[in-house]
Amino acid sequence: MEYLCRSEAETEALGARLAAVLSPGDVVAYRGGLGMGKTAFTRGLARGLGYSGRVTSPTFTIVNEYEGGRLPLFHFDMYRLEDADSLFDIGWEDYLDRGGVCAVEWSEQTEDALPSNAIRVTIARCPEADTWRTITIEGATLP
Repeated sequence: MEYLCRSEAETEALGARLAAVLSPGDVVAYRGGLGMGKTAFTRGLARGLGYSGRVTSPTFTIVNEYEGGRLPLFHFDMYRLEDADSLFDIGWEDYLDRGGVCAVEWSEQTEDALPSNAIRVTIARCPEADTWRTITIEGATLP
């Protein structure tokens, strides 16, 4: 399903809607260039899961963990990883087994490691307005 978000707040709200249907072990795999709103969408996921703290991009840490909500959220940034083997080196399988949700920015970097049932979220700039985004969600039905 494709959605149009006209602001960062709308992107976060869409992330919160997706959070409502997530289950332990779900993987949300993002595609989209720099500055498209992947971290904003993840902030919405975190809020929708009940996490109230600060949510930031894990660009330099590779993964940020957010606990205290309905489910733990593990926020990955694969931009700096070379391949799926690098993901396994940082304990990917352990994260999958912890019963939380894995949100994966730059998922195309490690496509081979993602489960086949991963929820795909593609974020792109809308041609009508530079600050608008079209967000396509595959693999989940939002409320």
